[in-house]
Amino acid sequence: MSNQSTLQIGQIVKILKGKDAGQVAVVVSIDDSRFAYIADGNKRKFDQRKKKNLLHLEPQSFISSEVANSLNESGRVTNGKLRFAVMKFVQSTESHAEEKGD
Repeated sequence: MSNQSTLQIGQIVKILKGKDAGQVAVVVSIDDSRFAYIADGNKRKFDQRKKKNLLHLEPQSFISSEVANSLNESGRVTNGKLRFAVMKFVQSTESHAEEKGD
């Protein structure tokens, strides 16, 4: 399984394994071919980002350009931007679910 090719900085991922399983986070950096660092800005802050095995993450199609731009420009991102990206993703998935229900 080649998650590395599809995973990008600023991309939303769903956590599959561990105590945070089922939650959503943002990729803030990619370590090597097996690991990525994730944060959600709320429970998991940027300064305390979590190193996760790529096999334990499910990449979503949503990529936050604000987070990606901030990380590319300064190497840092605010926790507010991370929270905003996660919130925007959750709202977009809820609206798609409502559309499909009709």
